Amino acid sequence: MNIPINLSKKLFCLQSTLYFFKKHFLVIVGLGLIAAFGRVIQLGGFGEISSTTNVISEIAVESARVLLFLYVLGLANIKNGILRIRNFFSNKVNKRLQWSIALQNLKKQWSSILLNVIGFSLIALALNFLIEKLAYETCLYLTLRKDGILAQSSSAWTILLFFKNISVIPFTLIFQTLLVLWLLNKLTNSKSIQIIEQAGD
Repeated sequence: MNIPINLSKKLFCLQSTLYFFKKHFLVIVGLGLIAAFGRVIQLGGFGEISSTTNVISEIAVESARVLLFLYVLGLANIKNGILRIRNFFSNKVNKRLQWSIALQNLKKQWSSILLNVIGFSLIALALNFLIEKLAYETCLYLTLRKDGILAQSSSAWTILLFFKNISVIPFTLIFQTLLVLWLLNKLTNSKSIQIIEQAGD
């Protein structure tokens, strides 16, 4: 009876990632769509582009990812995410303390971290597998080209990276950020879930 409970506690970071993705789905997918369309444009999905458009698209992609990182770091609050980064780099004593806490937790919680990474990897592999099936083994890509939505010169990579940018990539970013917060004792079971819930209301 205690095994499922103990496993649940050990997989708290992964559970928090899935919960965060679900609770803030619209924001996450919205930022993901900005990155996704930016990549499609860069790959010539809508036709040839100029070097200026390529640069603008890259800025849009990276900005969307930075905003998502700050959003997660602040537990659904970009301002709090910025403040956390500022506090970390502006205070040398606090910076050393944070590194010390992270290293201690890394030593103590290595088995939990390993379980979370394995669980995350399995989910990411499954998502990548489904996206590749969608891109290469369905008629979606050919249909989009036939209907003129994608340029005839575009490749299946446009479909591949589009769906990766709204699923695997944000999922990875959320997991990595929450894992860091967990190592720094900023993500504790009941408290963090309450914060995430309140932020979504």
